[in-house]
Amino acid sequence: MAFEEINSKMVRAFVSPGQRLFSQRGAMLAYQGDVSFTPNVTGGRGGVVPMIGRRVANEDTPLMTVEGSGTVFFGHGGHHVQVINLSGDTLYVEADRLLAFEGTLDQSTVFLGSQGGVMGMVRGQVSGQGLFTTSLRGHGSVAVMAHGGVFEVPITPQRPVRVDPQAYVAHHGDVRNKLSTALGWRDMVGRGSGEAFQLELSGSGTVFVQASEEKL
Repeated sequence: MAFEEINSKMVRAFVSPGQRLFSQRGAMLAYQGDVSFTPNVTGGRGGVVPMIGRRVANEDTPLMTVEGSGTVFFGHGGHHVQVINLSGDTLYVEADRLLAFEGTLDQSTVFLGSQGGVMGMVRGQVSGQGLFTTSLRGHGSVAVMAHGGVFEVPITPQRPVRVDPQAYVAHHGDVRNKLSTALGWRDMVGRGSGEAFQLELSGSGTVFVQASEEKL
């Protein structure tokens, strides 16, 4: 495991020769040893497609490639940091909540409308969230950010979970997502919270929810 939680707002990462980490730009707080930080315009192992997706979503800040031998401390904006460990499965993370991840993970960009239909576009236009989310697949660890802490809600076939889109952080498992609105089209404008929208997650897995609707 590359990441170790130091406290609720900081993680420590161990960097070894021949291994790489990727982090959000500006996430490095301090480091020890011979470590380099290089902008990565291709967006990790997933190639150029993820970076194109981030640019379309107005997220054109590149990831940083972290290499060398030493220890790095990551955090950002005083936000709560949560470490999620993957064992061959896929994690879907809201792009602006991704702090850092191991280079052993395959990265790609997922259009939220691919499962939620046209309502996936509504999420981006009205709720202010991005149209794209990041998927990370394989064996390794991921550090994500949130406001006010993170709690995990299990998703089972008998009990789907409905989340305020602005409180959604990430999910993994065999899960389908569907965005719906509880209001008419005229009433939706200017209302981006769960009173207007609900992100329904069904199947088997876990969803990570932040304790605040505040955007990062």
